Amino acid sequence: MCNCRSVTFSRSVILSYFVIAEQSLQIMEGFNHSGVSEFVLLGLTDSPELQIFFFVMFSVFYLLTMLGNCLILLTVLCTPHLHSPMYFLLSNLSLIDMCLSSFATPKMIMDFFAEHKTISFEGCISQIFFLHLFTGTEIVLLISMSFDRYIAICKPLHYSTIMSQRVCVGLVVTSWTVGFLHTMSQLAFTLCLPFCGPNVVDSFFCDLPLVIQLACIDIYVLGIFMISTSGVIALVSFLLLLTSYVIVLVTIKDHSSTGSSKVFSTCTAHFLVVLMFFGPCIFIYVWPFTNFLVDKVLSVFYTIFTPFLNPLIYTLRNQEMKTAVKKKLSNQYLNLGKTSPRYPVH
Repeated sequence: MCNCRSVTFSRSVILSYFVIAEQSLQIMEGFNHSGVSEFVLLGLTDSPELQIFFFVMFSVFYLLTMLGNCLILLTVLCTPHLHSPMYFLLSNLSLIDMCLSSFATPKMIMDFFAEHKTISFEGCISQIFFLHLFTGTEIVLLISMSFDRYIAICKPLHYSTIMSQRVCVGLVVTSWTVGFLHTMSQLAFTLCLPFCGPNVVDSFFCDLPLVIQLACIDIYVLGIFMISTSGVIALVSFLLLLTSYVIVLVTIKDHSSTGSSKVFSTCTAHFLVVLMFFGPCIFIYVWPFTNFLVDKVLSVFYTIFTPFLNPLIYTLRNQEMKTAVKKKLSNQYLNLGKTSPRYPVH
């Protein structure tokens, strides 16, 4: 029975693809002059009071996100004793968070005072490209970071051998490669669709499930198959991360209560950030085309809140990192004092 259903679904997907290809050629040939050149973004709210509040709040969040992640990146690069696998991966996470918070947030902040919230077709496609590139890369990088912690706690004697510099660079390169391949598959699907009519996107940025619904042809079956792939990837990755946290906690349960409590607290904080990142992705992409109002709110979590929280969770709870940051800031303050102009006292 299952085999029959899977064969039927596969046939439906293949037939839908050929139908889309044929209809796309027909529509693009007949209506090439009426193609959509821009999309209208409805944003988060129409209320002027809420727009002012969101403008101030998200401006502060974005500024703190960029400053926090930039400080982590510079601290790791300029502090020799932080040149270890854990901090190498953490600095790359900060870089991705800076990119993830910048692909749509600045435009959203500017659009709060714009009378017409529009984005060009090319800009919309670019947002889809960067969204899936950075989220796909961050998913693999978070798995790499959990693998690093698993080796450090469960196999400490083999840590330096397993997590060599070559392996760390390979993990980062793999993260970006997977993110790029994932986003190209989504983008290739989107660019094959004809857009010749509706152009209103009910969000503050171009998200794949919302944009492909505006296509001039019926893409329901193939659309669900393509978009749900992202949701399944996020779900499987989340389960892998959850499993790694459980293994780490089980491993340290026989250690001293103080160390166990500290690791448990750290894992709990990390898991909350991971849940805020993966939860919205799973909800939005596993069940596409639902148009829930909550989808718009959930999008804020993995595009704005998670990049803001990552520096707080991964840095402020790490004593070694806090010491390095304080030393870096104090050195900058002293250097500023030395180079500041001094005026003679009369």
